[in-house]
Amino acid sequence: MSDQHTTDFGYQRVPVEEKAKRVRAVFDSVAERYDLMNDLMSFGIHRLWKRHTIELAGVRRGQRVLDLAAGTGDLAARFAGLVGPEGLVVMTDINARMLNEGRDRLLDRGRVGNVAYCLVNAEQIPFADDQFDCITIGFGLRNVTHKQKALEEMFRVLKPGGRALVLEFSHPRSKPLSKLYDLYSFNVLPTLGRLVVNDPDSYRYLAESIRVHPDQETLRAMMEAAGFERCDYFNLTGGIVAIHRGYKL
Repeated sequence: MSDQHTTDFGYQRVPVEEKAKRVRAVFDSVAERYDLMNDLMSFGIHRLWKRHTIELAGVRRGQRVLDLAAGTGDLAARFAGLVGPEGLVVMTDINARMLNEGRDRLLDRGRVGNVAYCLVNAEQIPFADDQFDCITIGFGLRNVTHKQKALEEMFRVLKPGGRALVLEFSHPRSKPLSKLYDLYSFNVLPTLGRLVVNDPDSYRYLAESIRVHPDQETLRAMMEAAGFERCDYFNLTGGIVAIHRGYKL
């Protein structure tokens, strides 16, 4: 099978049409304990990463925000409070179980009226051009089959003057940290997955998918190729995570 017909699923090569189905199965498996696993895996630091993303987004009252791969809605909930009743947050995910978990959480927190929910594949965003002031995708881009296509779609639906932020696992900046991170990722994460959700394979995929995701400079170049300008990135926790930001000018 030629390489153009296959894509990465962790360290495996799988048919292009199969990846979305496999990713969906991963998140079906972990949806109900997704937040617990995030806290355990990151020692709660994921909350600080998301807070920093919110600050860099600069969202204001009355604005329209698209949150792709929203999961259980951590970013969407914060944005809903910032845009106020005259604004709108569209919370999306490709996985129905994850989206339902997120919707239930936001409803429990009283986030009604200015949040809409939609099943969305980031490669085919079902909205017209120039619709949103801000677009975010948190820990979701590495699961997308055609990442460049997703970035181009984000650029298309962003308003002129708007900004997009990609919060994603990235590549540690130092060799000692990288070795320690590898040891943790390939030994501790699958063990946690087995103990908490009885699914070590999904967390082995997580570790592998991070390693094959573009590094910081490559992703910045991809955003520029999609049309974004003034692209920059911010390394967090030594580069284990990075926030990329670009503008549609």
